[in-house]
Amino acid sequence: MTDSHSQQTYQVRLGWGVRGLTRLAPSGIVVVIDAIGSPERLVADALALSHSPVVFAGSLRNATATAQAVYDEQVARGERTSINLVLVGDDEGGFAVEDYLAAGAIAEALTALGLDHSSPDVAVATEGFRALTRAVKHLFSASAAGAELVAAGRRDEVRAAAELNAEPAATRHN
Repeated sequence: MTDSHSQQTYQVRLGWGVRGLTRLAPSGIVVVIDAIGSPERLVADALALSHSPVVFAGSLRNATATAQAVYDEQVARGERTSINLVLVGDDEGGFAVEDYLAAGAIAEALTALGLDHSSPDVAVATEGFRALTRAVKHLFSASAAGAELVAAGRRDEVRAAAELNAEPAATRHN
């Protein structure tokens, strides 16, 4: 019997932090998602995986570009490729509103490209993003990470992080 938390039967999967990175079934592509902050530590962990996936860093700012790069990678491989969306989350790798919304934006863009055999976790993130798209800017500033940055006088960083598709290119790590 397989571990249902691995989401192995789905092409597009979602997990949180290092635990999610190691608990999800091995995939050809890992997208590390951090909407506010730096994904570098989790990117390094993804690059160190023994099955050597292609690793992208995604956010709300490059959601569509990231989805397109993932799609292009699958096309280059010439076969269906599994995709793990791994959200950085809070300091303990737990739920972070802004990362969940960014994952939903990336998943929605993947669906538009035809990559839609998604786990229930991905489906909920996607539908959450769709329903809340107009509230994203407010939700980013009201999230725990956003509120901390606003209180520290860094409101502009939060506003920039909440800009959907402001960056036209994906970030691929080797």
